[in-house]
Amino acid sequence: MVNMVERPKIPEDMLSQLNSRSRDIFRKLVERYLETGAPVASRDLARMLSVGLSPASVRNVMADLEDLGLIAAPHTSAGRLPTQHGLRFFVDAMLEVGAVDEDEKAAIAKQIRAPAETGQLGDLLTEASQLLSGLSHGAGVVIAQKSDLVLKHIEFIRLDAERAMVVLVGEDGSVENRVLPLPPGLAADALTQASNYLAHLAIGKTLTETRKALQNQREQTLRELDVLTQKLVEAGLATLSDTGSSTPTVIVRGRANLINDTMASEELNRIRQLFDELESRDGLIELLGDTETAQGVKIFIGSENKLFSLSGSSVILSPYKDANHKVVGVLGVIGPTRLNYARIVPVVDYTANIVSTLIARKG
Repeated sequence: MVNMVERPKIPEDMLSQLNSRSRDIFRKLVERYLETGAPVASRDLARMLSVGLSPASVRNVMADLEDLGLIAAPHTSAGRLPTQHGLRFFVDAMLEVGAVDEDEKAAIAKQIRAPAETGQLGDLLTEASQLLSGLSHGAGVVIAQKSDLVLKHIEFIRLDAERAMVVLVGEDGSVENRVLPLPPGLAADALTQASNYLAHLAIGKTLTETRKALQNQREQTLRELDVLTQKLVEAGLATLSDTGSSTPTVIVRGRANLINDTMASEELNRIRQLFDELESRDGLIELLGDTETAQGVKIFIGSENKLFSLSGSSVILSPYKDANHKVVGVLGVIGPTRLNYARIVPVVDYTANIVSTLIARKG
């Protein structure tokens, strides 16, 4: 096992209740479930074990595992599935995570490097989400903190007699724009005057710094600009600051991978609700906080995180950082609880490292 996964301490009483035979049977059952998604019968387990045990002996062990809450029978099936508690125990105590092979490392780095070199930060993060979706056959997700960007360009553009658009370009190439109403009676050259004033005040600063500078120079502003133009400047900054600097941006690719033709309507509704919650940003700040404090890849199973609890999904997430080693977001994979954890964990971890490296270079 490797240290890339943050592993909670396993309760000693749980470990003490499982002898080597019980652990072996439990491991084989979970691995078979993760491979097939189907209940595992005692007869199948008996065939998989290296030691000769009858199906009856295996059933006795499975009964003990069921009493511990590690496995359960779905409906009337003769087989057993790991419970959420059982999957968590498997991930924390038994999961053996390998490394990403060199060919796959090269492919990941190549796919993500292109948008990093030629595009904006959003292009890089979108490509990372798409890549993780393809590699996992689940949904790739990137949650990025909304940063207070350093400004490269800002101007007002008249749309019609009553409206203008304020355009902001960050030094990282990101662009934001908002439409705002024009004060009645605004002079014809006021947009140019406001643009020039803000450019002088804001270029090389963040929005927060620009608003502070405007506040500090209020008396000078009153002398340089007429009242209506000053209102336009303040309205433009206020409009851009309302973009929700504390609200994370979320990018999801591969949604269709979580939906199949055999899904019951109840399952389908849960998946749709998950995506609705992601789009509405509910719980994202808390999820960011949970992952930022992790010492490695964080794995949420089923109801362990309220954002994903209703969908019954598993989520594998890893933080990525900027040039100052500050966590600025998380990326990972959403999928069914029978995700191939051993393969996906190192892929998510490596992708987060590559994204961190490329963001540091752009900075």
